[in-house]
Amino acid sequence: MVPDAAAADEEKCLADGMGRLQHNAFYMHRALDSNNLKDALRYAGQMLSELRTSSLSPHKYYELYMRAFDELRKVEMFFVEETKRGSYSVTDLYELVQHAANILPRLYLLCTVGSVYIKSKEAPTKDVLKDLVEMCRGIQHPVRGLFLRSYLSQISRDKLPDIGSEFEGGANTDNDAIEFVLQNFTEMNKLWVRMQYQGPTGEKAKRGKERSELRDLVGKNLHVLSQLEGVDLDMYKETVLPRILEQVVNCKDELAQHYLMDCIIQVFPDEYHLQTLETLLSAFPQLQPTVDIKTVLSLLMDRLSNYAVSSTEVLPEFLQAEAFAKLNSAVGEVIEAQVDMPISGVITLYVSLLTFTLRIHPDRLDYTDQILGACVQRLSGKTKLEDSKATKQIIALLSAPLEKYKDISTALNLPNYPRVMDHLDNATNKVMSAIIIQNIMKNNTCISTADKVDTLFELIKGLVKETDEAQDDELDEEDFKEEQNSVARLIHMLCTDDAEEMFKIICTVRKHILLGGPKRLAFTVPPLVFSALKLLRHLRNQDGDVNGQEVSVTQKKIFQLLHQTIEALSSVPSPELALRLYLQCAEAANDCGLEPVSYEFLTQAFILYEEEMADSKVQVTAIHLIIGTLQRMNVFGIENRDTLTHKATGYSAKLLKKPDQCRAVYACSHLFWVNEQDGVKDGERVLLCLKRALRIANAAQQMNATRGSSGHVTLFIEMLNKYLYFLEKGNPQITSSVIHDLIDHIRTEIQSDNTTSDPSDNAFFSSTMRYIEFHKQKGGSISESYEQIKV
Repeated sequence: MVPDAAAADEEKCLADGMGRLQHNAFYMHRALDSNNLKDALRYAGQMLSELRTSSLSPHKYYELYMRAFDELRKVEMFFVEETKRGSYSVTDLYELVQHAANILPRLYLLCTVGSVYIKSKEAPTKDVLKDLVEMCRGIQHPVRGLFLRSYLSQISRDKLPDIGSEFEGGANTDNDAIEFVLQNFTEMNKLWVRMQYQGPTGEKAKRGKERSELRDLVGKNLHVLSQLEGVDLDMYKETVLPRILEQVVNCKDELAQHYLMDCIIQVFPDEYHLQTLETLLSAFPQLQPTVDIKTVLSLLMDRLSNYAVSSTEVLPEFLQAEAFAKLNSAVGEVIEAQVDMPISGVITLYVSLLTFTLRIHPDRLDYTDQILGACVQRLSGKTKLEDSKATKQIIALLSAPLEKYKDISTALNLPNYPRVMDHLDNATNKVMSAIIIQNIMKNNTCISTADKVDTLFELIKGLVKETDEAQDDELDEEDFKEEQNSVARLIHMLCTDDAEEMFKIICTVRKHILLGGPKRLAFTVPPLVFSALKLLRHLRNQDGDVNGQEVSVTQKKIFQLLHQTIEALSSVPSPELALRLYLQCAEAANDCGLEPVSYEFLTQAFILYEEEMADSKVQVTAIHLIIGTLQRMNVFGIENRDTLTHKATGYSAKLLKKPDQCRAVYACSHLFWVNEQDGVKDGERVLLCLKRALRIANAAQQMNATRGSSGHVTLFIEMLNKYLYFLEKGNPQITSSVIHDLIDHIRTEIQSDNTTSDPSDNAFFSSTMRYIEFHKQKGGSISESYEQIKV
């Protein structure tokens, strides 16, 4: 309630002051209209006396000031008209307004007449400006003085004797304009700083807020300076900057120093900053310890960085100015001077310095590494970074080289890059690791040496290695999958045409991913296996040598590595995935003509099937994968092939559900008749498989009949299609009579009262019958096989 009451009192005070101001302004206008100068000045003085109040905050005082400012513009227009008509001379007016009773109204009126005086050119501009800026020292109240000098700055801005101005010439030079603005700036800054020390100690925070509201009044002087034509590089270097910095350093005020340094960097040209870099940077260590120097220094480096990329023509200027050495030294001095600077601020400075360096000296990797090394030195002895601001900045620091060079290999050549990453906590390491992988994917970067791969995987260990199980458990499942899929994609980007180096890369990756724990292996082992299989194909195409030189890495070595890797996966456990990979390796060994190796991988697949797969659905999928792989094998001798096919048919017949048994057993028939292999065409064993499948189908039919449910006529139709397949392939054991009997059986089942006909079964059977009719009428060798079938 107290703040509300104070605000209400202030509003009332403002309203009363505004009312009195408008009242006196009304009578001032009447006097002006009557050309009654004496009364006009009297009412103007009373109007301006409202600005003597100390009851308003700067924000409310500004409202009152702007109302008075509007009225003063009308007074100025009156003075101009009167001097033109010759009613009064400017000199008379200049003397007359100084008779005002109170000093504040007197000085406002004096500045107003001074503006007209300068326009008249009856006196040197520099003399009038000097007189005004000196006279304004009569107001030492901070708020009133700041607004008075702000008024002086506004009414004189277009009348400064700058180069090219109508007020230049004779005794007036651009130096006078610069001196006036600098002097006014100095006095305004002193008033602004003095505000901090007036009033009760308990209201220090309030005064700080009020000062922040008034800072632009002071900063506008620097903006005016930057717009003067006379402030060229030499003038800026020799006079303007030293004078400004002297005032900044000597005021010893935290708010003023931070704001004014920011203003200097913002309003003056980047070229000036580059050419006066040493002078500007020398001021930073002299600022108060509490000044947020990192923000200002970072702003300076960012401005210079953008200036550097604006044109290639300016780059030699940076080299000539030795900008990197000066900025690097300044950053170090600032960090040393401000011992209480938070680590986030330290890293922010290094981010800006690194951004600057990458733009100016992209070819100097030693500069980049030097900055990273300095950052490591500041981080040494500290615990893992967990502060959100610090981690955000260090991610920016580590991302900068990646974005610039678009090649992780360059970052891997920086000795201090991994040392910086060592200071990241697990969560931040994961974020940075994801950025690194995204960079590799985006730029299609191929990592081609084992040493670089080793360094890379050390960098991204947050994604690869098992750290804290609790953290992994807390991680969203989808996020975890995305992380590991990114690692899997990364593994595919590791490539080289050198077989020996590629084998080293695979071994290096294996070393790292086996430390990832059971949850990760299911994602990371498959891409590694396929990379090794790709290397096998590469070796096979080279016939074991390159340019006449023997290659030390052999197919057997690779298969040994694959066996050990998949074995680790099978113990996770991920038996289904391990089985698929064993079968892939078995097929690869088959292509390489390595019968014992292929047999071993298939044996491991069967062991997994026996010991690890208890779920019936999993068993069905697995046995069909095994059968499909065996069918494509051509490396086995009779004994090994018989052993494996016997195993497959045996497991097929032991599946839990009869329909699954039937389908697996008739699939096994393909193991005994392979068109591409002349030695694998055993018609009798094909027929035995099909008959066994029929018996299982009949058993399934009877079980359904016992339960009173519909029969599995689909199985019989599928069997019919298998018989037709082997009939076409020329199996002499498949006769038309057997097919005819099966067709009759299917028709009987479909028409049976005990069977609820399924439309899909009818469509399937009708399609099969049309297929038979088509081949009977087609002619040719296949047609002869179909002619005996009665439909």
